[in-house]
Amino acid sequence: MFPEVFHAMPNTAQITVGAAVAEFLEHCGAKAAFGVISIHNMPILDAMFARGKLRFVMARGEAGAGNMADACARSTSSLGVCITSTGPAAGNIAGSLVEAYTAGTPLLHITGQIETQYLDQKLSYIHEAPDQLTMLGAVSKAAFRVRSAETCLSTLKAAVQAAMTAPTGPVSVEIPIDIQQSLIDMPADWSPLPVAVLAPNEAALDALANTLAQARRPLLWLGGGARHAVAAVQRLKALGFGIVSTGQGRGIVPEDDPASLGAYNIQKPVEAFYQRCDAMLAVGTRLRSNETLKYELKLPRPLLRIDVDAAQQGRCYRDDGFVCGDAALALNGLADRLEARGYRADPELLADLRQVHNEAVASMRDGLGPYSALVQQLQQVAGRNFNWVRDVTVSNSTWGNRELRVFAPNAGVHATGGGIGMGMPMAIGAAIGAAESGSGRKTLGLAGDGGFILNLGELATLVQEACDSVIVLMNDQRYGVIQNIQDASYGGRRCYVDLHTPDYAQLCASIHLPHARVRNLDDLPAVLASAWSRKGPFLLEIDMLAIGSFKTTFSGPPVNKLDQIPATQAQ
Repeated sequence: MFPEVFHAMPNTAQITVGAAVAEFLEHCGAKAAFGVISIHNMPILDAMFARGKLRFVMARGEAGAGNMADACARSTSSLGVCITSTGPAAGNIAGSLVEAYTAGTPLLHITGQIETQYLDQKLSYIHEAPDQLTMLGAVSKAAFRVRSAETCLSTLKAAVQAAMTAPTGPVSVEIPIDIQQSLIDMPADWSPLPVAVLAPNEAALDALANTLAQARRPLLWLGGGARHAVAAVQRLKALGFGIVSTGQGRGIVPEDDPASLGAYNIQKPVEAFYQRCDAMLAVGTRLRSNETLKYELKLPRPLLRIDVDAAQQGRCYRDDGFVCGDAALALNGLADRLEARGYRADPELLADLRQVHNEAVASMRDGLGPYSALVQQLQQVAGRNFNWVRDVTVSNSTWGNRELRVFAPNAGVHATGGGIGMGMPMAIGAAIGAAESGSGRKTLGLAGDGGFILNLGELATLVQEACDSVIVLMNDQRYGVIQNIQDASYGGRRCYVDLHTPDYAQLCASIHLPHARVRNLDDLPAVLASAWSRKGPFLLEIDMLAIGSFKTTFSGPPVNKLDQIPATQAQ
């Protein structure tokens, strides 16, 4: 039986574990949590509702809830919180946790669990997943199980500390339902545990400064691990460093800054430019395959790295110097040393960088064909203070990961792991984060119709939560990038790519979601201005079958010659 009261009452000496969980989340600074209510998490959610201090967003599925919590955390630079049930529900969130792990998102995933007396006995108990903790550990930075009511708070503290300690990531915590219902004494200390910041070795910084002092045309390559190092990056930019960003590092330097290449990091003019530079310092980045042409992109030498994870030394590329430590501390230490020497880079570097940037932008826009107008209209209406959230789709790969330009290190959110369907729930999470943090940002989302259908139920969440957002749906009624890959690498044999898609006008009307379909881009300015000016959610459908194709075909990530499959082998 469930106890009659799940939450703390005034002036009581005891509370339920569920109530303790709810209150601890508040002490962690959480303003919102995402999930699906279930019999195996009701003590927590009942207490959360009774306390009335933390917004709970009712997702329609655990996968979407995980994406929402992820994007909320990324766009507000805070801890994300997701609450699921056990067994199949915990399994449903696995893909979202993989995405958060890839992106390095500090996320606390709390899942229920069956009663402790039945745990790990393989009794086919309802909602049980055999060896669930191992499953969660495989897709999380760490996974914990609460073993008793008395250790729940200490376990949660350890989990949050792990999630927030760099390299950050998602952490899962199982809490069996009987423990959630148990009474405990009122805790005396609700404070989260301190999060250690790894200081770099002073001698290693000296060596790094000595190497860079010899460079006249140095570049900073910024990844997601440098998002908190804005001030330190500005100090090096003032010394004449050029800036290039990964998708995760966008906005650390505003992308209209003359010193920034933005995320134009693999275009042909840029690769040639790299060879005219005489040093690159990569900070907080994994130098991932899709951003280095499968590690074959020719980067400047010496190639130097700063990362909080010592295991990154020598990975992906041979490096010529490595500093292990927090990015902000390391960059400030480097700036101290270079400023003391009176260092200044060759001023011609930034003029060269600007020309290369303009060439890359012009080439990208030319390849978009008619959709260049869409990109420019979106940038114009969005301004500077907005969230830019993208799913994996042809449009994001061709322009969304480089344009629209973003101006804050947490304004851009995209599916780093390459899984489709995450963009729309991520837009919900970013919109909730904006509302609860008071950032004033409207959220602009980008999705393709193939991925959009995967989490279609979350449209109801978008409406119910009144998310202030415009979702741009690029609809060509197919998996466009897969079709392009089939044309390029599989002899043009198109299979399994055509999609039966909803009539979105009718679908949106049925759930009271404002919608417009654009078949001619001449109509876009008026439609977009109307959509952006209204509060709440709006679905802007771009009819790609009516408008036409991109001028340049995107056929997926770089492909090695050995990956090409001749048509004759499959006929």
